[in-house]
Amino acid sequence: MKMLNYFKTILSRVSFDARLFEKELRKAIKMLIAEELQELRSWCYANYGNQYRTILNRCFVMA
Repeated sequence: MKMLNYFKTILSRVSFDARLFEKELRKAIKMLIAEELQELRSWCYANYGNQYRTILNRCFVMA
């Protein structure tokens, strides 16, 4: 759970830049376990779905 909160913080901080956001999201997807990944997915779509929908779709399709 600590790692999930860590990645949420990182993604919030880099959300101004699409490339950085995608890079950090890909790192998070590699590091987290399945149930954390599901929570991250829900959180990302809730918070950044309007802004980065294509990035989220691209990253979570491969997860």
